[in-house]
Amino acid sequence: MTRLLIVWLLNAAALMAVAYFMPSIKVTSFVSALLAAFALGFVNTLIRPVLTLLTLPISILTLGFFYLVLNGLLFWMVGKLLNGFTVDGFWAAVIGGLLYGLISWALALLIPFGKKPK
Repeated sequence: MTRLLIVWLLNAAALMAVAYFMPSIKVTSFVSALLAAFALGFVNTLIRPVLTLLTLPISILTLGFFYLVLNGLLFWMVGKLLNGFTVDGFWAAVIGGLLYGLISWALALLIPFGKKPK
């Protein structure tokens, strides 16, 4: 449970970093970043697998590049649904989604996976 909370905080920090690097993505506060990170996690856990399965033929034809489009669309959708998190356009969402994924991955490497000490 503690690890999940730490990952959530790190993902919110990653979202703040994306907003810092890209002027077309805006996050008004850290609370908005927490809500957006939660929404992105929810969307990526529940909605993305269904859409990935439905768009599998397109993904095969494009050699997997359609996953970038799908990731950008979901990132953009979360930006449209939340008030404190805005994404200005589709290409900003695609680049922002990529950057968010890279920063989140790099920050997740900081969390040890080993057993808890006794």
